[in-house]
Amino acid sequence: MGVLLDENTRVAVQGFGGAGQREARNSRAYGTQIVCGVTPGRGGQVLEDTPVRNTMREAVDEFGANVALIFVPAPFAADAILETADAGIPVAICITEGIPVHDMVMVKRALAGSATTLIGPNCPGVITPAARARAGIMPPDVYLEGNVGVISRSGTLVYETVDQLSRLGIGQSSSVGVGGDPIIGTTQAEALALFEADPDTAAVVLIGEIGGTAEQEAAAYVAQMSKPVTAFIAGATAPPGRRMGHAGAIIAGKAGTAEAKKAALREAGAAVADSPSQIGETCLEQLRGAGLL
Repeated sequence: MGVLLDENTRVAVQGFGGAGQREARNSRAYGTQIVCGVTPGRGGQVLEDTPVRNTMREAVDEFGANVALIFVPAPFAADAILETADAGIPVAICITEGIPVHDMVMVKRALAGSATTLIGPNCPGVITPAARARAGIMPPDVYLEGNVGVISRSGTLVYETVDQLSRLGIGQSSSVGVGGDPIIGTTQAEALALFEADPDTAAVVLIGEIGGTAEQEAAAYVAQMSKPVTAFIAGATAPPGRRMGHAGAIIAGKAGTAEAKKAALREAGAAVADSPSQIGETCLEQLRGAGLL
C-alpha cells in the first residue's frame, strides 16, 4: 500500500487560506478524505465544503484527523507543527517554505522521541496512489499505482521523475518529498527505512541535491537495504558557495558536492543516473536486472 498515507488517512489542513483551500479541493477530487480545515478565529465556518475549526485538538476530537497538512505562514509554522504533535496526530506534512532555521532547531528537538512523524518543511508532500491518498501540492495525474517508492528533496524533480516512471509503466507505492531546507523532520535515510519495511514496495528512487551530507547518510543505509535503489543528484554544475534552489542546496565543503554524493551512492550499490532525463530508464534497467519486471 505504501508509506505514511493509506485508505484510513483523514487529513486536516492547518492554515486554511487560499493555498490550503485549493489543495484541499484537489486532494478531495483525487479521492482523499479531507475532514476539516484549521485556522484560529474561523472555527464554525464552512469553506470549500469543508468545516473549519480553531485548533488541531478539535480536528482530532471531532473528525478523527490523523494527518496534518500544514500551510501556516513561516513565522508561525513552528508553533503549528508543535500544536499538531501535541494533538497526537501521527503524521505532519509541512509545505511551508522559509521557516527560520532557529525555529526548526527548536522543533526538531521538541519532536525527538515524539509519536509524530514530520515530513518537510519546504516539501511537496506525500501521495499513495493505491489509496488515492494525497497530502501535498503534487499533480496527482502523473502518478500511477505500483510498487516503486520515490523520495525527493525537490518538488519539481519528483514530478518529472514520477512522470518518467509512469510513462514507462512503472507505478509508485508512495512518493515522499522530504523537503529542501537545512533542517527537516524526516531524513532521506529515515524515508528509505520506511520503504524498506513496506511489503508493497519493491524498489526505491532517491532524488537528492548538492549541499549537506544527507545523501551520504542515505547511502550508508542503502548499503544494507534488500531493495534496489536508483538515485540522482541535482546541482552537479553549481559552484561552491552558491545556493541553488533550496535553502539547503549550497556546497560548503567537498562532502556537499554532487560528485561526492554520487560516489557514495554508487559505492553503496545504488544505480546513479547522471542526467535527470535518464532517471526513468535507469530505474527500468535496474528493475529488469533485479528480475522485478
